[in-house]
Amino acid sequence: MKITHLELLTVPQGTSAMLLLVVHTDSGEYGVGEVGMRARWRTVRGAVEDLAEQLNGADASRIEHLWQVLFRSGFFPATGVLASVLAAIDVALWDLRGKALGVPLYQLLGGASRDHVECYVHIVVSDVTRDPAAVVREAERLVAAGWRYLRVPANSPTTDGEYDQRTALRNTVATMERLRAALGDEAELLLDVHTRLEPAQAVTLCRELEPLRPYFVEDPLRSEHLDGYRMLRQRTAVPLAAGEQLGTKWEFRSLLEGELIDHARVDVANTGLTEARKIAAMAEAHHINLATHNPLGPVTAAASAHLNLVLPNVSVQEQPGTDLAVSSVVTAGPILTPGRIRPAERPGLGIELDLAAARDLPRRGPAPLPVYHRPDGSFTNW
Repeated sequence: MKITHLELLTVPQGTSAMLLLVVHTDSGEYGVGEVGMRARWRTVRGAVEDLAEQLNGADASRIEHLWQVLFRSGFFPATGVLASVLAAIDVALWDLRGKALGVPLYQLLGGASRDHVECYVHIVVSDVTRDPAAVVREAERLVAAGWRYLRVPANSPTTDGEYDQRTALRNTVATMERLRAALGDEAELLLDVHTRLEPAQAVTLCRELEPLRPYFVEDPLRSEHLDGYRMLRQRTAVPLAAGEQLGTKWEFRSLLEGELIDHARVDVANTGLTEARKIAAMAEAHHINLATHNPLGPVTAAASAHLNLVLPNVSVQEQPGTDLAVSSVVTAGPILTPGRIRPAERPGLGIELDLAAARDLPRRGPAPLPVYHRPDGSFTNW
């Protein structure tokens, strides 16, 4: 099978949009992946055009070789947006491989090592700060429905986007205390700080959360200085999770070799499957589990589920909503029940697309991300 062209589809998903990348071949078969970096979608479009030139006429079965070519041939390593586009291409090539051989992707990756993949759901309320009781009510509803792992959002900003770290810290601890008191020890609470805190505040937050036994605290620090996790690791006992903004084994290396985290937040829409397997092997050598990051759509959910079904060192997979948003475009995907996901028993990813329906949609990109500021007006992370 020779690659003929790439096609980028923007498929509305709530207020955002999925960036689905289709790799077409001369056999008429195609594979699909998803670009993880939505915030710079026009840059993504340009990157797709650039990489497509190198893929035209290439053998679609040479997955590792094509990863090396696309990552290294621009002299500057393909990180950031380029890594996210490369990840989508890589997943699409694995999808094609499974379709060509007529087997589900997890069979190509080594076969199932578990019966299903545990997954967690987001607690979504309109205002975390001003209505913590609503957080508890929603958490109780999800637990009653069968969800065991719950993602707790960090304290939200004011209506005009002001985010005060000290106030956020106090309110977040208070919300976690209410959740633990209401849910007992059967529910696992995963706190997502979303890289919003300075090191001093991150230490305080983690120390105050220790009696509440969180399953992990995610991204308490920014990813630009990963060695900061060395300091945090020495000053708290809570399990730490990080990595969703990273795209390569080299970017993960210090976190894994230093054993600075307990859960590697690998996102296959930023790493691809070829690189994710290598990161997982590095993590396994240091007894670190994968808690795959998946805030996107059913394509990435499927790719993550295939990977996680095979790997021995998996803790939990992110599933932002209680359904997979299968639509008129993505007409079939993995099987989701409360707290569990498993890939479909169909060739490749098991995803079915209606390409004609996707092409008829308006070319609307994802919505801009929120912009937050501190009380003094300086920028802070969303």
